[in-house]
Amino acid sequence: MKRARIAWAGAVHDAIEADGQLELLTPAFKGRRMAFDEVVWLPPLAPVPRPRTVLALGLNYADHAKELAFKAPEEPLAFIKGEASLIGHRAFTVRPEGVRFMHYECELAVVIGKPAKRVKKADALQYVAGYTVANDYAIRDYLENWYRPNLKVKNRDTCTPIGPWLVDAADVPDPMNLALKTTVNGRVTQQGSTKDMIFDVPTLIQYFSGFMTLMPGDLILTGTPDGVVDCQPGDVVVTEIEGIGSLTNTITAEQKGSDPDSGQ
Repeated sequence: MKRARIAWAGAVHDAIEADGQLELLTPAFKGRRMAFDEVVWLPPLAPVPRPRTVLALGLNYADHAKELAFKAPEEPLAFIKGEASLIGHRAFTVRPEGVRFMHYECELAVVIGKPAKRVKKADALQYVAGYTVANDYAIRDYLENWYRPNLKVKNRDTCTPIGPWLVDAADVPDPMNLALKTTVNGRVTQQGSTKDMIFDVPTLIQYFSGFMTLMPGDLILTGTPDGVVDCQPGDVVVTEIEGIGSLTNTITAEQKGSDPDSGQ
């Protein structure tokens, strides 16, 4: 099942995909169907009672590591992202003023479904609630080396579109064999497959849960293949993963004077 969270008529609603439409689950409107363009799409993540941990992988595809002139890691190279950077499908991402290179990253995002502590690789997928598409934008200007955390590269407001759907894990029998594709203004710029991850989803869950507890709603962004290009204001970027969905996002310019530290 494909699940979504939307804003409509002054409220937030849970919904599911039904025959090419959104079907609302909210009691007052249960069963009402709406077109995709009638609503505001939110990140497809249910609220959680404790702060959500968002883990992201760097250089988890060998071809992307080569593209950035880095050696592929021998152990998962991870960093933390702020939940405030998440935005929904069809939202706008701000390109900070003065930056020289800002690129998308099409990534399979794993949503944890139950507490996971010291999970064995063979059991790892049992802890997954579902999957969605993430676009983990990067400001390349500040990418130095893998010893410096990717804080200025990755944790920018509006720079993590996610969605549109949370697809139940039961409907994704093999998350390690999904095609990924990105288009910019309709032109294909990135293609790959989740089978080319250096550290697959079960390995990542085993790795993280070995030293921390993963909680329901936590996210793991699993990295991106090669094929990234600079994005400018006005560009429409679509990141797509086979069987999971197509996430559309538009780049917009930063409003001058809105951030005294813009691009720095």
